[in-house]
Parts: sequence; structure tokens; C-alpha cells
Amino acid sequence: MVSQLIFGILLLAALALATRNARVIIRNIRMGRDEKRNDQPAKRLKTMLLVAFGQKKMFKRPFAALLHLFVYLGFCIINIEMLEIVIDGLFGTHRIFAGAGAFYAFLIGAFEWLAFSVLAGCVIFLARRNIARVRRFFGKEMTPWPRTDANLILVAEILLMVAFLTMNAADYKLQSLGAPHYTPGGSFPISSWLLPLLPDGAMALISIERFCWWFHIVGVLLFLNYLPYSKHLHILLAFPNTYFSNLKPQGRFTNMGKVTNEVKAMLDPSYTPEPSDASAHFGAKDVQDLTWKNLLEAYTCTECGRCTAVCPANITGKLLSPRKIMMDTRDRMVEVGENARKNNGFQDDGKALLGDYITREELWACTTCNACVEACPVNINPLEIIVEMRRYLVMEESGAPSSLNAMFGNVENNGAPWKYAQADRANWREG
Repeated sequence: MVSQLIFGILLLAALALATRNARVIIRNIRMGRDEKRNDQPAKRLKTMLLVAFGQKKMFKRPFAALLHLFVYLGFCIINIEMLEIVIDGLFGTHRIFAGAGAFYAFLIGAFEWLAFSVLAGCVIFLARRNIARVRRFFGKEMTPWPRTDANLILVAEILLMVAFLTMNAADYKLQSLGAPHYTPGGSFPISSWLLPLLPDGAMALISIERFCWWFHIVGVLLFLNYLPYSKHLHILLAFPNTYFSNLKPQGRFTNMGKVTNEVKAMLDPSYTPEPSDASAHFGAKDVQDLTWKNLLEAYTCTECGRCTAVCPANITGKLLSPRKIMMDTRDRMVEVGENARKNNGFQDDGKALLGDYITREELWACTTCNACVEACPVNINPLEIIVEMRRYLVMEESGAPSSLNAMFGNVENNGAPWKYAQADRANWREG
């Protein structure tokens, strides 16, 4: 009864903390401006299934994609057994579903093979990060914490899989010894390899099995509450993020409501302007000026670096890194959210996303080629944030580079980006 009570308290505490963390994340995302992304539900569902669940875009790099698929599916499917573990922990039973016979044996056997694939995949990923040192895992924005975060998760998954297999091995040996409470059930194709490494005494085996059982369940509960502070939050948010993907052609700029109203009113005096937020900036200076979808994407970013690896500006040595854009947006969002929580509403802290986190040089280095958007495995769009911040620079601060200002002047005076008058445009045909 004592162990059941302890387990119940731990479970409730973990779920309560996870709920609190989820509310914080939702509250921070809701700081963004409203945007409608609920049209074409069938197409959105298909996109989510292909990109988030099927990991379609990952397979542009087949080796890494297969490893990631094994780790992702293995870890998620293995945790189906959490249902049995929770019931056993609350009611003091042991392998309560073992009565399912052959089907249960099939499930446990499948879980073991998946655990082995997760274990192997995580070991290879650790080697790629720390021995092979794949270039895209490093960069100015990849400070010690992001690199440590990635390693911590990989090590944690390795330990959880080792505990799972060791628990099964000890359980299997106790079943063969006829130990009380350890009724025969399950199939153990992988953990049976560990039997020679285990002691023969029943008490020692019970201690090992119980320790691994507790280690596994507590580890999963800790992992659940670590996710909000980790890039691995994408495990959960990849699904809503891909569902609410932009279904319009990539690169198509959005129109600003206030500007659209003014233009329509100029063209048609009888036009009744549509409601718009008169207090909103032209473009974005801080996270509150971005949409909720932009903020959801910032939380979803996996920090994999695929966007930065294909960015032509970054490749040629410029400051721009699309991954940094998303990481900076997330950091600022968390800062603003904590400010609002402490002060019962946001109090100006003298900082902004533009300038304090993302520099003007980074923004103007972007060629708007959409390479980062195409490369992202979970349909994140750093370009939307870059364009909105450029809009602020141009329309609120008149801060465009001189080359763009010259183009704006030519358009205003000549009706085209070129400096030639309309009457002289065809002179190239002469002579």
C-alpha cells in the first residue's frame, strides 16, 4: 500500500505540473495576433499525417530519417505500456494484461524490438553530434545549453530503454524461477540476451526489477515535464503545427488589413472599411505583433539546423540563420510571457524582439527564397517572421537599405523599379 500511495502521489504531481506547463505554453502562444487557419480541414489533416506522423520531409536525408523514425515511433509506441504500468502502480498488480496470452506476448516482443531500435538510434545520434560533429548541429546560436539539451534527451532515452529491457530480463528470470507474484506472461526476444548478466537469487532479481520499474516510470514522468523547457517539445507540437500549416503558395505575401482598407477607400469612396486593429504596428517589432501561428512555430522548432544549412545567405557567410530567428522568437516570447505573469499584464521592459534579439543586418540578409521553409521537417516558416519585421522597419521606421529606398523612389516617380522614365524604357531597341 505504501508503494501504491507513493506512486499515486508522484503520478498526480507529475500530471498537475504538466498541466500547468501546458497552460503557460498556450497562454504564451495566445499573445500573438489572431489568424484564421481552420479552412480545408481534410487537406490539413492529410498534411499533418504525411509531414508530422509520416515524417515525409525528413526523408530528403534518408539515413537520418530512418534513425529518427525508429527513435520516434519506438519511444511513442513503447509508452503504450505505460497504461499497464500505471494500473499496476495504482492497484499493486503485476503485468495485469498478461492474461491476454499470445497477443500480450506479441506486444511485449514488439516493444522490445522497438526499444532496441530506439537504443541503437540514440547511440548513433550521440556519435553524430559529439564525434562526427555534423556541421549543422553547430552555429553561433547553438550555445552550450541547446547542445546540452540535445545530449541530455538522447542519454535519457538510452537510460530509459536500458531500464525497460533490464526490467523485462529480471522479470523473465523471476518467472522461470516461479517467484510469487511473477506469473508467466510476455515474450522477451531482446532482454533474454541479458539473462547471463543477472544474479540467480530471487531477492536480488526482485530488487533489480523493482528498481528498473521505478526508474522507468519516474523517468517518463520527468521527461514529460522536461519537454516544455526543451527543443523536444516538437514531439507534441509538430502535430498542431503541421495541421495549421500555410496552405497557400509559399512566398505569397499577406496583405495588411489597415493598408488594404485605405487603398480600397481611395479607389471606391463608397467602400465601408473592414474592422482592423488601429493600435497594431505595421509589421512586427515584438512577439505580440506576430501571429499565434508564428509563436506556435517558435515553440515547435526542433533546432535541427536544416533551415540554416540550406540558407544561401548563411552559406555565403552572412549573419542570417533561420534557426536563430525561431530560437530568438521563442526566447523573447517566454520572457514576455513571464513578465506578463509576474505583473498581471505585460509591463514595458525596454526590450523588443527587433534589435535586442534579431538585428537589422540579419533581416536584410534574407533573399526570401523559401529554402528554409522547404527544408523544415515540421513546416515551420521563418520567412513570415522576417518579412513582418522588415515591414516594421520600412513602414514604421523608414529603415530600408539605401538600395531599396532608391527602388521605392523609382516606383513612385517612374512607375517601375528602374530610374528611367516610362517614355525612355524602350530606348534599348534603338542603336
